[in-house]
Amino acid sequence: MKFNTKAIHAGQKPEETSGAVMPPIFQTSTYVQKAPNQHLGYDYARVGNPTRTALEKLIAGLEEATFCACFSSGVGAIDAIIKTLKPGDHVISTNDLYGGTYRLFTSVFEPYGIGFSFVDMTDIQQVEAAINPNTRLIWIETPTNPLLRIIDIQAVAEMSSQNGILSAVDNTFASPYLQQPLLLGADIVMHSTTKYLGGHSDVIGGAVASNHEEFMEKIRFQVKTTGAVPGPMDCYLTLRGIKTLHIRVERSVENAKKIALFLNEHDKVEHVHYPGLPNHPQFELAARQMKDSGAMISFSLKDNTIERAVQLMASTKIFTLAESLGGVESLISHPASMTHGSIPKAIREKAGLSDSLIRLSVGIEDVEDLIHDVDLALTS
Repeated sequence: MKFNTKAIHAGQKPEETSGAVMPPIFQTSTYVQKAPNQHLGYDYARVGNPTRTALEKLIAGLEEATFCACFSSGVGAIDAIIKTLKPGDHVISTNDLYGGTYRLFTSVFEPYGIGFSFVDMTDIQQVEAAINPNTRLIWIETPTNPLLRIIDIQAVAEMSSQNGILSAVDNTFASPYLQQPLLLGADIVMHSTTKYLGGHSDVIGGAVASNHEEFMEKIRFQVKTTGAVPGPMDCYLTLRGIKTLHIRVERSVENAKKIALFLNEHDKVEHVHYPGLPNHPQFELAARQMKDSGAMISFSLKDNTIERAVQLMASTKIFTLAESLGGVESLISHPASMTHGSIPKAIREKAGLSDSLIRLSVGIEDVEDLIHDVDLALTS
Protein backbone atom coordinates (compact mmCIF):
# COMPACT_ATOMS: atom_id res chain seq x y z
CA MET A 1 0.00 0.00 0.00
CA LYS A 2 1.43 3.40 -1.01
CA PHE A 3 1.67 6.31 1.45
CA ASN A 4 -1.25 8.35 0.12
CA THR A 5 -3.50 5.31 0.42
CA LYS A 6 -2.17 4.56 3.91
CA ALA A 7 -3.04 8.07 5.05
CA ILE A 8 -6.68 7.21 4.34
CA HIS A 9 -6.84 3.53 5.21
CA ALA A 10 -3.91 2.36 7.40
CA GLY A 11 -5.25 0.51 10.44
CA GLN A 12 -8.77 1.70 9.63
CA LYS A 13 -11.93 -0.22 8.90
CA PRO A 14 -15.62 0.67 9.12
CA GLU A 15 -16.90 0.69 12.68
CA GLU A 16 -18.38 -2.74 13.40
CA THR A 17 -21.69 -1.87 15.06
CA SER A 18 -22.81 0.83 12.59
CA GLY A 19 -20.56 0.64 9.53
CA ALA A 20 -19.41 4.25 10.07
CA VAL A 21 -16.58 5.05 7.64
CA MET A 22 -14.82 7.43 10.04
CA PRO A 23 -13.96 6.08 13.52
CA PRO A 24 -16.60 7.43 15.92
CA ILE A 25 -15.81 9.65 18.89
CA PHE A 26 -16.12 7.32 21.86
CA GLN A 27 -16.88 9.95 24.49
CA THR A 28 -16.78 7.72 27.55
CA SER A 29 -14.67 7.41 30.67
CA THR A 30 -15.35 3.76 31.45
CA TYR A 31 -16.59 0.50 29.91
CA VAL A 32 -18.90 -2.29 31.05
CA GLN A 33 -17.33 -5.53 32.29
CA LYS A 34 -19.10 -8.90 32.35
CA ALA A 35 -16.99 -9.87 35.36
CA PRO A 36 -13.84 -8.38 36.91
CA ASN A 37 -11.27 -8.01 34.10
CA GLN A 38 -13.63 -9.58 31.56
CA HIS A 39 -14.35 -6.89 28.98
CA LEU A 40 -14.22 -6.13 25.26
CA GLY A 41 -10.64 -4.82 25.30
CA TYR A 42 -11.23 -1.61 27.23
CA ASP A 43 -11.73 -1.05 30.94
CA TYR A 44 -10.92 2.61 31.65
CA ALA A 45 -10.46 5.47 29.19
CA ARG A 46 -7.11 6.64 30.55
CA VAL A 47 -5.69 3.26 29.56
CA GLY A 48 -7.41 3.02 26.20
CA ASN A 49 -10.14 4.41 23.98
CA PRO A 50 -11.29 3.06 20.58
CA THR A 51 -10.88 6.48 18.91
CA ARG A 52 -7.34 6.71 20.25
CA THR A 53 -6.63 3.16 19.11
CA ALA A 54 -7.70 4.08 15.58
CA LEU A 55 -5.30 7.05 15.61
CA GLU A 56 -2.44 4.95 16.97
CA LYS A 57 -2.93 2.32 14.26
CA LEU A 58 -2.97 5.01 11.57
CA ILE A 59 0.25 6.69 12.77
CA ALA A 60 1.96 3.31 13.18
CA GLY A 61 1.05 2.49 9.59
CA LEU A 62 2.45 5.78 8.28
CA GLU A 63 5.72 5.33 10.18
CA GLU A 64 6.13 1.64 9.28
CA ALA A 65 5.90 0.81 12.99
CA THR A 66 4.34 -2.12 14.80
CA PHE A 67 3.36 -0.08 17.85
CA CYS A 68 2.24 3.47 18.59
CA ALA A 69 1.04 5.31 21.68
CA CYS A 70 -0.59 8.73 21.61
CA PHE A 71 -0.28 11.51 24.18
CA SER A 72 -1.93 14.79 25.08
CA SER A 73 1.00 16.77 23.61
CA GLY A 74 4.35 16.34 21.90
CA VAL A 75 6.12 17.28 25.12
CA GLY A 76 4.05 14.63 26.89
CA ALA A 77 5.38 12.08 24.41
CA ILE A 78 9.00 13.19 25.00
CA ASP A 79 8.41 13.10 28.75
CA ALA A 80 7.28 9.47 28.53
CA ILE A 81 10.37 8.51 26.50
CA ILE A 82 12.79 10.06 29.01
CA LYS A 83 10.90 8.44 31.89
CA THR A 84 11.95 5.04 30.57
CA LEU A 85 15.45 6.01 31.78
CA LYS A 86 16.74 6.14 35.36
CA PRO A 87 19.00 8.44 37.42
CA GLY A 88 22.59 8.11 36.28
CA ASP A 89 21.65 7.50 32.64
CA HIS A 90 22.97 9.82 29.94
CA VAL A 91 21.34 11.26 26.81
CA ILE A 92 23.03 12.82 23.79
CA SER A 93 20.94 15.47 22.05
CA THR A 94 21.38 17.84 19.16
CA ASN A 95 22.29 21.38 20.23
CA ASP A 96 19.76 22.93 17.83
CA LEU A 97 16.36 21.78 19.02
CA TYR A 98 12.93 22.90 20.13
CA GLY A 99 13.10 25.09 23.23
CA GLY A 100 10.42 23.08 25.02
CA THR A 101 12.50 19.92 24.64
CA TYR A 102 15.58 21.67 26.00
CA ARG A 103 13.58 23.00 28.96
CA LEU A 104 12.18 19.54 29.72
CA PHE A 105 15.63 17.95 29.56
CA THR A 106 17.49 20.53 31.64
CA SER A 107 14.87 21.85 34.07
CA VAL A 108 12.88 18.70 34.79
CA PHE A 109 15.08 15.65 34.23
CA GLU A 110 18.60 16.90 35.00
CA PRO A 111 17.64 17.61 38.65
CA TYR A 112 16.57 13.95 38.88
CA GLY A 113 20.02 12.75 37.86
CA ILE A 114 19.69 12.15 34.13
CA GLY A 115 22.57 13.75 32.24
CA PHE A 116 22.38 15.48 28.86
CA SER A 117 25.06 16.43 26.35
CA PHE A 118 24.11 18.86 23.55
CA VAL A 119 26.30 18.53 20.46
CA ASP A 120 26.27 19.50 16.79
CA MET A 121 24.91 16.26 15.35
CA THR A 122 25.66 17.30 11.77
CA ASP A 123 29.22 16.32 12.80
CA ILE A 124 29.05 12.58 13.46
CA GLN A 125 32.42 12.69 15.23
CA GLN A 126 30.96 14.96 17.90
CA VAL A 127 28.22 12.41 18.54
CA GLU A 128 30.75 9.61 18.83
CA ALA A 129 32.92 11.64 21.19
CA ALA A 130 29.96 12.31 23.51
CA ILE A 131 29.17 8.60 24.04
CA ASN A 132 30.11 7.29 27.47
CA PRO A 133 29.40 4.01 29.32
CA ASN A 134 26.08 5.24 30.75
CA THR A 135 24.69 6.71 27.51
CA ARG A 136 21.28 5.14 26.97
CA LEU A 137 19.61 7.35 24.36
CA ILE A 138 20.54 9.57 21.42
CA TRP A 139 17.92 12.24 20.72
CA ILE A 140 17.80 13.37 17.08
CA GLU A 141 15.75 16.27 15.77
CA THR A 142 15.88 16.64 12.01
CA PRO A 143 15.27 19.00 10.34
CA THR A 144 16.29 20.95 13.42
CA ASN A 145 14.25 23.72 14.95
CA PRO A 146 14.82 26.51 13.98
CA LEU A 147 18.01 26.36 11.88
CA LEU A 148 16.82 23.56 9.58
CA ARG A 149 20.00 21.53 9.88
CA ILE A 150 19.82 17.95 8.66
CA ILE A 151 21.18 15.10 10.78
CA ASP A 152 22.16 11.80 9.15
CA ILE A 153 19.65 9.46 10.80
CA GLN A 154 21.14 6.30 9.33
CA ALA A 155 24.69 7.15 10.45
CA VAL A 156 23.63 8.07 13.99
CA ALA A 157 21.34 5.04 14.25
CA GLU A 158 24.15 2.70 13.17
CA MET A 159 26.47 4.23 15.76
CA SER A 160 23.76 3.90 18.41
CA SER A 161 23.15 0.26 17.57
CA GLN A 162 26.85 -0.59 17.65
CA ASN A 163 27.04 0.84 21.17
CA GLY A 164 23.81 -0.70 22.47
CA ILE A 165 22.09 2.70 22.67
CA LEU A 166 18.55 3.53 21.59
CA SER A 167 18.06 6.25 18.97
CA ALA A 168 14.96 8.46 18.90
CA VAL A 169 13.95 10.93 16.18
CA ASP A 170 11.64 13.89 16.61
CA ASN A 171 10.03 13.73 13.16
CA THR A 172 7.67 16.67 13.68
CA PHE A 173 9.19 19.06 11.13
CA ALA A 174 9.26 16.49 8.33
CA SER A 175 6.12 14.43 9.04
CA PRO A 176 5.95 10.78 7.94
CA TYR A 177 5.15 11.96 4.43
CA LEU A 178 8.64 13.36 3.95
CA GLN A 179 10.74 11.18 6.26
CA GLN A 180 10.44 7.75 7.87
CA PRO A 181 13.15 7.38 10.52
CA LEU A 182 12.42 3.75 11.41
CA LEU A 183 13.22 2.70 7.85
CA LEU A 184 16.56 4.50 8.25
CA GLY A 185 17.43 2.45 11.33
CA ALA A 186 16.13 4.60 14.20
CA ASP A 187 14.54 2.76 17.14
CA ILE A 188 11.91 5.33 18.10
CA VAL A 189 10.03 8.08 16.25
CA MET A 190 8.17 10.84 18.02
CA HIS A 191 5.71 13.49 16.79
CA SER A 192 3.98 16.56 18.01
CA THR A 193 0.75 15.63 16.23
CA THR A 194 -0.30 19.24 16.83
CA LYS A 195 1.70 20.18 13.76
CA TYR A 196 1.54 18.53 10.31
CA LEU A 197 -0.41 15.44 11.36
CA GLY A 198 -3.32 17.44 12.80
CA GLY A 199 -2.62 20.17 10.29
CA HIS A 200 -5.35 22.68 11.15
CA SER A 201 -4.10 24.44 14.32
CA ASP A 202 -7.07 23.18 16.30
CA VAL A 203 -5.75 20.30 18.42
CA ILE A 204 -2.79 19.45 20.68
CA GLY A 205 -1.26 15.97 20.71
CA GLY A 206 1.80 13.75 20.57
CA ALA A 207 2.78 10.24 19.51
CA VAL A 208 5.57 7.68 19.99
CA ALA A 209 6.02 4.83 17.51
CA SER A 210 8.49 1.95 17.45
CA ASN A 211 9.02 -1.67 16.48
CA HIS A 212 10.62 -2.44 19.87
CA GLU A 213 7.96 -4.25 21.87
CA GLU A 214 9.79 -4.09 25.20
CA PHE A 215 10.34 -0.34 24.88
CA MET A 216 6.72 0.27 23.90
CA GLU A 217 5.55 -1.72 26.92
CA LYS A 218 7.39 0.88 29.03
CA ILE A 219 5.67 3.64 27.08
CA ARG A 220 2.26 2.02 27.58
CA PHE A 221 3.06 1.84 31.29
CA GLN A 222 3.62 5.60 31.22
CA VAL A 223 0.27 6.07 29.45
CA LYS A 224 -1.50 4.06 32.12
CA THR A 225 0.38 5.42 35.11
CA THR A 226 0.97 9.11 34.41
CA GLY A 227 -2.09 9.67 32.22
CA ALA A 228 -0.93 12.28 29.69
CA VAL A 229 -3.48 11.00 27.19
CA PRO A 230 -5.43 12.76 24.44
CA GLY A 231 -9.21 12.95 24.67
CA PRO A 232 -11.37 11.20 22.06
CA MET A 233 -12.26 14.48 20.32
CA ASP A 234 -8.55 15.33 20.04
CA CYS A 235 -7.91 11.92 18.50
CA TYR A 236 -10.80 12.33 16.07
CA LEU A 237 -9.56 15.74 14.90
CA THR A 238 -6.06 14.35 14.37
CA LEU A 239 -7.45 11.35 12.49
CA ARG A 240 -9.37 13.69 10.23
CA GLY A 241 -6.31 15.88 9.70
CA ILE A 242 -4.09 12.96 8.69
CA LYS A 243 -6.46 12.04 5.85
CA THR A 244 -5.18 15.08 3.92
CA LEU A 245 -1.58 15.04 5.21
CA HIS A 246 0.01 14.21 1.87
CA ILE A 247 -1.97 16.84 -0.04
CA ARG A 248 -1.32 19.58 2.51
CA VAL A 249 2.40 18.90 2.89
CA GLU A 250 2.89 18.63 -0.86
CA ARG A 251 1.34 22.07 -1.41
CA SER A 252 3.17 23.63 1.54
CA VAL A 253 6.53 22.33 0.28
CA GLU A 254 5.81 23.62 -3.22
CA ASN A 255 5.15 27.06 -1.73
CA ALA A 256 8.17 26.93 0.59
CA LYS A 257 10.58 26.22 -2.25
CA LYS A 258 9.44 29.32 -4.13
CA ILE A 259 9.56 31.50 -1.03
CA ALA A 260 13.05 30.23 -0.11
CA LEU A 261 14.32 31.08 -3.60
CA PHE A 262 12.74 34.53 -3.37
CA LEU A 263 14.32 35.21 0.02
CA ASN A 264 17.68 33.85 -1.09
CA GLU A 265 17.83 36.50 -3.84
CA HIS A 266 16.41 39.44 -1.84
CA ASP A 267 18.82 42.28 -1.15
CA LYS A 268 17.52 42.74 2.42
CA VAL A 269 18.12 39.11 3.42
CA GLU A 270 21.49 37.98 4.81
CA HIS A 271 21.03 34.20 4.93
CA VAL A 272 18.27 31.65 4.31
CA HIS A 273 18.14 28.30 6.11
CA TYR A 274 16.27 25.83 3.91
CA PRO A 275 17.32 22.25 3.07
CA GLY A 276 16.04 22.60 -0.51
CA LEU A 277 18.56 25.29 -1.45
CA PRO A 278 21.78 24.03 -3.09
CA ASN A 279 23.85 26.23 -0.75
CA HIS A 280 22.46 24.45 2.33
CA PRO A 281 25.37 22.53 3.97
CA GLN A 282 23.34 19.29 4.11
CA PHE A 283 21.55 19.73 0.77
CA GLU A 284 22.64 16.34 -0.59
CA LEU A 285 21.86 14.54 2.68
CA ALA A 286 18.38 16.09 2.74
CA ALA A 287 17.77 14.98 -0.84
CA ARG A 288 18.82 11.45 0.09
CA GLN A 289 17.08 11.17 3.45
CA MET A 290 13.84 13.06 2.81
CA LYS A 291 11.22 12.76 0.11
CA ASP A 292 11.30 16.57 -0.21
CA SER A 293 12.69 19.65 1.53
CA GLY A 294 9.91 20.51 3.95
CA ALA A 295 7.83 23.63 4.48
CA MET A 296 9.82 25.34 7.23
CA ILE A 297 12.20 28.23 6.48
CA SER A 298 14.28 30.46 8.71
CA PHE A 299 16.25 33.51 7.66
CA SER A 300 18.24 36.45 8.97
CA LEU A 301 18.32 40.04 7.76
CA LYS A 302 21.24 42.17 6.65
CA ASP A 303 19.97 44.70 9.17
CA ASN A 304 20.77 42.15 11.84
CA THR A 305 18.90 43.68 14.77
CA ILE A 306 16.06 42.34 16.84
CA GLU A 307 14.21 45.63 16.32
CA ARG A 308 14.17 45.18 12.54
CA ALA A 309 13.09 41.54 12.87
CA VAL A 310 10.20 42.53 15.15
CA GLN A 311 9.22 45.31 12.77
CA LEU A 312 9.14 42.90 9.84
CA MET A 313 7.03 40.34 11.70
CA ALA A 314 4.55 43.04 12.67
CA SER A 315 4.25 44.11 9.03
CA THR A 316 2.99 40.88 7.43
CA LYS A 317 -0.71 40.60 6.64
CA ILE A 318 -1.06 36.96 5.53
CA PHE A 319 1.75 35.41 7.56
CA THR A 320 0.33 35.38 11.09
CA LEU A 321 2.65 36.11 14.02
CA ALA A 322 2.12 33.06 16.19
CA GLU A 323 3.82 30.04 17.72
CA SER A 324 3.48 26.51 16.34
CA LEU A 325 3.73 25.29 12.74
CA GLY A 326 2.41 22.79 10.24
CA GLY A 327 -1.09 24.17 9.80
CA VAL A 328 -2.83 25.14 6.58
CA GLU A 329 -2.15 28.81 7.33
CA SER A 330 1.27 30.44 7.07
CA LEU A 331 2.87 31.57 10.32
CA ILE A 332 5.82 33.80 11.16
CA SER A 333 7.64 33.71 14.49
CA HIS A 334 10.67 34.90 16.42
CA PRO A 335 12.40 31.81 17.87
CA ALA A 336 14.64 33.66 20.34
CA SER A 337 11.69 35.16 22.22
CA MET A 338 8.96 32.64 21.42
CA THR A 339 9.60 28.94 20.76
CA HIS A 340 13.19 29.03 22.08
CA GLY A 341 12.88 31.67 24.78
CA SER A 342 13.57 29.06 27.49
CA ILE A 343 17.09 28.45 26.14
CA PRO A 344 19.65 30.85 27.66
CA LYS A 345 20.90 33.49 25.22
CA ALA A 346 24.54 32.33 25.36
CA ILE A 347 23.58 28.75 24.55
CA ARG A 348 21.26 29.86 21.74
CA GLU A 349 23.98 31.96 20.15
CA LYS A 350 26.58 29.20 20.52
CA ALA A 351 24.26 26.93 18.52
CA GLY A 352 23.88 29.64 15.85
CA LEU A 353 20.44 30.96 16.83
CA SER A 354 20.67 34.75 16.71
CA ASP A 355 18.18 37.16 18.25
CA SER A 356 17.23 38.44 14.80
CA LEU A 357 16.40 35.03 13.26
CA ILE A 358 12.90 34.76 11.76
CA ARG A 359 11.07 31.46 11.21
CA LEU A 360 8.35 30.76 8.66
CA SER A 361 5.87 27.91 8.62
CA VAL A 362 4.59 27.97 5.05
CA GLY A 363 0.96 27.06 4.51
CA ILE A 364 -1.17 26.22 1.50
CA GLU A 365 -2.29 29.71 0.41
CA ASP A 366 -1.52 31.01 -3.10
CA VAL A 367 2.24 31.45 -3.18
CA GLU A 368 2.04 34.73 -5.09
CA ASP A 369 0.15 36.25 -2.15
CA LEU A 370 2.68 34.89 0.33
CA ILE A 371 5.68 36.23 -1.59
CA HIS A 372 4.00 39.61 -2.00
CA ASP A 373 3.31 39.70 1.74
CA VAL A 374 6.94 38.97 2.67
CA ASP A 375 8.26 41.37 0.04
CA LEU A 376 6.17 44.25 1.39
CA ALA A 377 7.33 43.51 4.94
CA LEU A 378 10.98 43.37 3.84
CA THR A 379 10.84 46.65 1.95
CA SER A 380 8.59 48.61 4.31
